[in-house]
Amino acid sequence: MSINNQQAGICEIITTADRLAELAALLARQTEIAVDLEMDSLHHYREKVCLIQVSTRSQSWLIDPLALSDLSPLAASLSNPDILVVMHGSDYDIRSLHRDFGIEVNNLFDTMIAARFLGIQEFGLAALLRARFGIELDKKYQKADWSRRPLTPEMSAYAVADTSDLLPLYDLLRAELLQKGRLSWLEEECSLVCQARVTEKEGPLFLYCKGSGKLRGRNLAILEELLQFRDNQARELDRPPFKVFSAETLLVIAERTPRTMIDLSGIKGMTPGQVNRHGAGILQAVVNGMEIPDDRLPRFPRPPKNDLIEGAKERLKRLKSWREHKSAELGLEPGVLAPNWLLESVADFSPATYSSLESISGVRQWQLNLCAEDLIRIAADMTTGEG
Repeated sequence: MSINNQQAGICEIITTADRLAELAALLARQTEIAVDLEMDSLHHYREKVCLIQVSTRSQSWLIDPLALSDLSPLAASLSNPDILVVMHGSDYDIRSLHRDFGIEVNNLFDTMIAARFLGIQEFGLAALLRARFGIELDKKYQKADWSRRPLTPEMSAYAVADTSDLLPLYDLLRAELLQKGRLSWLEEECSLVCQARVTEKEGPLFLYCKGSGKLRGRNLAILEELLQFRDNQARELDRPPFKVFSAETLLVIAERTPRTMIDLSGIKGMTPGQVNRHGAGILQAVVNGMEIPDDRLPRFPRPPKNDLIEGAKERLKRLKSWREHKSAELGLEPGVLAPNWLLESVADFSPATYSSLESISGVRQWQLNLCAEDLIRIAADMTTGEG
């Protein structure tokens, strides 16, 4: 039996160890493969990889990790530095492969990063395939629960479409990067992405709640109690926390400190069903936060203000002005050329030499090759009072 019968119009779903071993042997003979993942993060408390799509130049497969206890045969091909793995928007997929299966990727070409380095503003996969090949991707199942089985034929077709044309797209983007002298940028960036790993959250939950920085003391303590309550409920219900309550709703509750069900029902975002199911728990969380002693109230960590460093504010202004002109000249988004954290570091430390600029954590070699002279000159001009 052949490994794949896509030529007959069917994409095989790999569900047995024997078939995975056969596929792994075929992939081991390739020089390049396209890979994508589907997960269930919108539907469950702890997300997991639910499907792995793999394509060569002529064939595609769907690997079902929910039916397989061991994906190590696949790991050999994905981690082989002699096999190029082409992905789109790979950062979290790389993290998830390692988190769930211990699988590493060591030779990556990310078509989204490539598009951004080419100055393409619409860098989503659907937009790129439409622009380059006239292919329209159906995004109907983008938010589907990929943990459900069996997969429908439509879901399988949707999944395959995310990799079946990635290698031809890679051909075009690689050629354009090479023509512009930017292929080394891509290689450096992808090498760093390959090292990305999922890290467990540490510290209080409010550190990961957008908007919590505006709260202080007692209200921040109440928010933490509310977030802990939401997390416990989400775990019990096996739902993502944001589907239990939105962060915006919890922020309002933390600010208003409701004491009764009537108070709670008047808060925007609290439905009657939520009040009935979780109202008592929410009110208890508010009480818990109110009872925390003053000397144990949390504080939101705040970085030192840049303007405390002499000249940093003016240097940052000059650096952003330079970035605007330089990125326009290169046809890049400003944040791709030099993200804010890099400009802020240069403004703070005012590097006077190449080696001091190189010592800034996170700076890329391609950025140094392209911008080092300008960055050092601007820092020096502002330090000496010139310009």
